[in-house]
Amino acid sequence: MRRIFLSPYLLVVTCLVSSVAFADTPIVKTKTQDPKIEANIQAAVDKALPAAREQLEKVVNINSGTMNFAGVKQVGMVFKKELEDLGFKAQWQDGASYNRAGSLVASYGTQGKKILLIGHLDTVFAKDDAFQKYQVLDDIHAAGPGVSDMKGGDVVMLTAIKALKQAGVLDKISLKVVMTGDEEKSGLPLSASKKAIVDAAKWADVALGFEDGDGNIKTAVIARRGAANWILKVTGVPAHSSQIFTEKVGDGAIYEMARILNGFRESLSSMKDLTFNPGLILAGTDVDHKTNGTNGSALGKTNVVSKEAIVMGDIRALSPEQLDKAKEKMLEIVSQSLPMTSASLIFNEGYPPMAATENNRKLLALYNQVSEDLGYGKVVAVDPRNAGAADISFAANYVDMSLDGLGLMGTGGHTSDEIGDLSSLGKNAKKAALLMYRLSEQNATLLKN
Repeated sequence: MRRIFLSPYLLVVTCLVSSVAFADTPIVKTKTQDPKIEANIQAAVDKALPAAREQLEKVVNINSGTMNFAGVKQVGMVFKKELEDLGFKAQWQDGASYNRAGSLVASYGTQGKKILLIGHLDTVFAKDDAFQKYQVLDDIHAAGPGVSDMKGGDVVMLTAIKALKQAGVLDKISLKVVMTGDEEKSGLPLSASKKAIVDAAKWADVALGFEDGDGNIKTAVIARRGAANWILKVTGVPAHSSQIFTEKVGDGAIYEMARILNGFRESLSSMKDLTFNPGLILAGTDVDHKTNGTNGSALGKTNVVSKEAIVMGDIRALSPEQLDKAKEKMLEIVSQSLPMTSASLIFNEGYPPMAATENNRKLLALYNQVSEDLGYGKVVAVDPRNAGAADISFAANYVDMSLDGLGLMGTGGHTSDEIGDLSSLGKNAKKAALLMYRLSEQNATLLKN
């Protein structure tokens, strides 16, 4: 990561209220920004909102469950055309090497601050899911698969870019847009599936993510916990149930599995910001764990001591050090086997943590200033426990500053009750556009390479 030094004078943006009014939006004049340009950016967002809503409906109605490769690419092509129409050089990067659809990568400009904008095209809703269509609920709410997570965020991003273009300031910024096709179920190895983000992050000064954070427009994300999956496999000696706990038979796989899981809970549940969750258990005399990792079958009888147990789970930590400490403790617990049982614990590669750096806090302060200048109120850092893992974590260690949670707000993500707050589309598009504009206007020492 590059080391940077930031002048406090540049970080505190003193705002002077301007008497200029434009498109019914309050205009705020600052020491480095042009109020007329900011007014034009805001007006451009307002003008683009009807088309943005139509676009949101269009892409939500295209099924793009992660494993529906054709649907994911179809959504990508919608945004590819939009970006190309704005002058971006865009390409589809195929994901065959990691068994996913691929990613859309687009770039614009060679001057000014280098900003990476991150989105994703896929949802958790498969082609055969009952939840498939966009539905307007009222003037400011719409339901649909991925409406907030995160096709709405992609539309917020695109609307902000359009506004910068319309206001004539896009050429002052260098942008890279990466929209992955496998955020909800990442392809492996991660070194391949996240390469587009990492490569763009190595180029960029700033990374902005357009996920919906915790769904609260008054928060943004400066830290995300890393997330990794684990699999616990336990074996015991099968025998008639009357022989359990004997010297020859021991305690069986299910008791050993229960001991281990309870040991995890007792030893680690009090660690701040750490969570670990067993999401799937299969146990009995015969276990068939499907290769997709999400289902399987088990056979057993009440009068037979269990032979096998498999547990699938995840673990989330706020720092690599916390994750390493938790893994060490979990492996220690696994090693203390009950009689005539054995167990193994394997951790898969996962999302790295996004640390709450001082520079991320300073970027949040700039974003908060934009929000207050627009009359939307304060924006504070979200509790990392309230926002899951996201693609920006793969960029955070390579850029000077990163901020996420800038997309369309909503509720019920990952469920058939997913609802987007359409009133946040225009607000967050304006905030994102003005943030990028103000970054472009800051003195070079703000983001010194």
